Amino acid sequence: MGGVAMPPLLLGTYSPKIDAKGRLALPAKFRSQLGEGMVMARGQERCIYLLPASEFRRIAMQIQRTSMGNKAARDYLRVFLSGAVDTAPDKQGRILVPQMLRDYAHLGNEIVVIGVGTRAEIWDAEAWNEYLAAQEQGYSDIADDVLPEWEW
Repeated sequence: MGGVAMPPLLLGTYSPKIDAKGRLALPAKFRSQLGEGMVMARGQERCIYLLPASEFRRIAMQIQRTSMGNKAARDYLRVFLSGAVDTAPDKQGRILVPQMLRDYAHLGNEIVVIGVGTRAEIWDAEAWNEYLAAQEQGYSDIADDVLPEWEW
């Protein structure tokens, strides 16, 4: 079957272990959708983004097109790209989260990996639970602003 490959649709919340060396076992569903080549980068709200290499390139190109005349976009691009690393799972399906990114996301022993459509996010478990609790408060209110009018 030819044509353009569909982008991944990563869903759900997982709590894999992260070892002392910073390796974590990616959920099998995520591994198959992210593919062999992945990029890890600093995300928003002090999490780590994990994207298929093709999706990372698409985002970087989009920001670059904006960045020439826009200082905020240039600043964002520098931080985004300077903190990005290529990664691929080992034979056990683990990926290494570099110390720089573990420090950025304040990762402790307990972590959460969530699916956010075309990317996964790696969070410190406590930080994720606090973030989620804060967001759930306004979840139904936000829906009116974010979602187009749907036929449910």
